[in-house]
Amino acid sequence: MHGSGGTTESEDQKSITETRKNALPALEEAFKAVIEKVGEDPSRQGVVKTPQRAAKAILFFTQGYEQNIADLVNDAIFDEDHDELVIVKDIDMFSLCEHHLVPFVGKVSIGYLPNKKVLGLSKLARIVDMYSRRLQVQERLTKQIATAIADAINPTGVGVIVEAQHMCMMMRGVEKTSATTSTSCMLGMFRDDPKTREEFLSLTSRR
Repeated sequence: MHGSGGTTESEDQKSITETRKNALPALEEAFKAVIEKVGEDPSRQGVVKTPQRAAKAILFFTQGYEQNIADLVNDAIFDEDHDELVIVKDIDMFSLCEHHLVPFVGKVSIGYLPNKKVLGLSKLARIVDMYSRRLQVQERLTKQIATAIADAINPTGVGVIVEAQHMCMMMRGVEKTSATTSTSCMLGMFRDDPKTREEFLSLTSRR
């Protein structure tokens, strides 16, 4: 049965490894305590199953801790005599702010200059998912994505741009609902060669 968010419990369950399933009872108790402490009745019909659902959801949102870059890309690195810019832009990104445990969401654009090896295009999106499905800050997330690609295929250069909106800024604090945060990480030629960097920035800025 679908909840209001459109994701079934079975879909959340599929993403949870046997090891992490052991954490479910403790997480359920923790969420039950939160519901009670904010002034709600945890036995009320509408929220009686919320601790169970929330426990499964938080494990789904943080499934990146169960993944590593070697397993993710090892079957999708290909020898290819191509040295022109490769760009995948506007990759959807969803993460959790480590300071307040509320979401930040946005888009990621990735570019790299191959050095005799290319990475399957879908793996770039998988790398974004792996690092975003953890407790994060946007600055670290941006660097982790770039570094992972650099380590995986040793390209001549890598560029990553992340543009996101943070619920912790929109819903609390300054409550600025239109604010967008942009971060970038440039490695190799993207850092050292202004023309390469300019080409990447020009191509990723087109909508």
